Amino acid sequence: MTTTREAASPIVPETPAWRITYAEIAALAQVQRPVPTTWSRRHADFPTPVTHEDGRALFDARAVVDWLTTTGRGNADPRHLRAEMALHTLAAWRTPDLPAPVLVGALTALICLRRQLDASVSGQSWDAVLAQAADLDPEDTFLSAELRAVPDPERAGPALAALADELTEAAYTSAEAFDWVLEARRRLGSHDLATDEPTPAVVRAVAALSGVGTLDEGSIIATPHARSGDLLASLHAQAAEDAGHTYLACDPDPARVRLVRRRMLVRGVNEFDLGVAEGEDLPVDDWGDPHLLVCVLPYEAGETRSPQAVLERVQELTDYLGDGSTAVVLGPADVLVRPLPRHGKADRLRRSFLRDGLLKAAVSLPDGAFPYRPGYRTAVWVLARTPQEDRKGLVLLSDHSAQPLTDPVLDALAEDITIWRASGWRGDRRHEPRHAVIVPAKDLDDRPGAAFTTQHRPTAARYTRSVIERPARISDLEQRLAELYEQARQRADLRATLGARAVLRPEDQPVRRTTVRRLIAERRLRRRPGHRIAHEHLSAEGHYTVLTPDEVLGTARPGSRRIDRGVFLTGYEHAQFTEPGDIVVTASPRFGAYVDEAGLSLVAAPARILRVRPDADPPILPRVLAALLRAAAAEYARTSGAVRASRGIEDLLIPDLSCDEAERFDAVLAELDRRATLLREQSATLDDLAHTTAAGIADGTLILQNLPGTDD
Repeated sequence: MTTTREAASPIVPETPAWRITYAEIAALAQVQRPVPTTWSRRHADFPTPVTHEDGRALFDARAVVDWLTTTGRGNADPRHLRAEMALHTLAAWRTPDLPAPVLVGALTALICLRRQLDASVSGQSWDAVLAQAADLDPEDTFLSAELRAVPDPERAGPALAALADELTEAAYTSAEAFDWVLEARRRLGSHDLATDEPTPAVVRAVAALSGVGTLDEGSIIATPHARSGDLLASLHAQAAEDAGHTYLACDPDPARVRLVRRRMLVRGVNEFDLGVAEGEDLPVDDWGDPHLLVCVLPYEAGETRSPQAVLERVQELTDYLGDGSTAVVLGPADVLVRPLPRHGKADRLRRSFLRDGLLKAAVSLPDGAFPYRPGYRTAVWVLARTPQEDRKGLVLLSDHSAQPLTDPVLDALAEDITIWRASGWRGDRRHEPRHAVIVPAKDLDDRPGAAFTTQHRPTAARYTRSVIERPARISDLEQRLAELYEQARQRADLRATLGARAVLRPEDQPVRRTTVRRLIAERRLRRRPGHRIAHEHLSAEGHYTVLTPDEVLGTARPGSRRIDRGVFLTGYEHAQFTEPGDIVVTASPRFGAYVDEAGLSLVAAPARILRVRPDADPPILPRVLAALLRAAAAEYARTSGAVRASRGIEDLLIPDLSCDEAERFDAVLAELDRRATLLREQSATLDDLAHTTAAGIADGTLILQNLPGTDD
């Protein structure tokens, strides 16, 4: 089997191009930034730095890839490692004489040529490569011009050909290698191919909700404004195997048209099943009207965007649809689903899609659909032309705008649209959409200018477990609150007056002062670091409590964040639990100290642990130390505009109390904690009760009966 080092050897950038930093190793291995540093410290066989630059250690990338492949460490697949190594080399080739568009064009052309020839493109002269390309592309519609554009072809050409072979061998298929290159186009600097493309998750979701997998064999699929072909490639990937579909596309940019042709050819689409035209019109005269049309409308700035022009463009797209055909359009939310001026031209045009029975679904998407346009909010329309006698006058509305842009959210959206389509746009009581509502189109048409968004929750949401259990949850909270009140009433020690009997210290008994740093040096205290725990690994249902700065500062309740035992054992095997009496401290965003009396918790950085030594002489009482540190930190708090406090935790001056004084102070603090704990539990129960009741009233699933003693 060819090793990674042997596969990488034909690539010929200068040696410095193969140097990578700790941060790049972390990205390569798909781990967090501190992990490579830990590897280098704990594993003697980890590659040593080959040089240092600006204080940063630089490693031989090939040696790092070999180590990751041999040891199996990291989260990256070995194929991905080889591909990333090759793409890292490709980035090193980018120069003013060989810009990113030329690099991407040449490499994708070589991968396409290899796919068409079904043979390696390396190991031969560049003239021979050009001759093969000319034979396959005599009219130069997708291949030859990109290869001829390579500067210094006698040196760069064979190296790029070797790189194309290496990528394809790592990916196993030319299509996957092609996609790897385009996924890296932002990193390679080819921003013109990525600026107006949705995220990969959104592209997959739009393709999924189009229903491409249900099309009959030999259907025609079209994507106007194809750009770099992400959407068309996703539609092909989700179509049934051997479906024999015809793929149409158009784009005003000639370079993108050629790229889309190459991208579909490497996916195995025959030339006689592929029509890609330059301009804004699909080549329907030669191929016929599409059965499915999927389009991402070109981005326009909100200051210059005309709602009427956007809707007219959508109307033009529906002209391609015959009876039974479907269109999916992604565009600006302020035009497709947000309120419009009443009775304006745009409002009348938008409501005409309802009257004609074209609009079947309107979906507000989460923010972040376009990485280069973070403020651009989008929505999706699903349109279908149905005969007059088959129209049901219903529209599905779904609002995902307040949800995170994640695969589960987008999968749920695609599932609702799939159920809606399968029911013939009429709804099916056996399969109610979970995250959408179905409304009569006339209701929207009768409200000029109104938003195409849901006004109430889906019916199915009423039957979720959290909703059904709300009355019982509220009853349990009320019972717990009554128990806490009774507990406070019956406890004589809580009703008694707190007697701290504080007096001024005599002047002839000055207090001796110390610092945490000195306590550590005197071996009375130990310091332990917190651990970097990924936010996505924290939940409310795990096995172990995680103490973050929020819990230490009191802005979150201890126990509200937990981690699953399986995740902990597989991802944080070196993390250590707290012990009873550990003091968890943090200086960010401000000072806080929390005594973990039970122990068996994990501490998340930047919080850390101060652990009292049991054999300390004189002993340190955790509760006393935490209270003294809080008081000292308040005196040296961070001022407005400062990056950090004037004194760190280790340098805070605190009294070094005698055993008798510390024990008396600890007794007072213990009494205060008992009273505060009861009050906090009462407050937390009241908060839960208010939140649960308000949630049920807000979503319309709860109704309150009269309180005892009130009139009907």
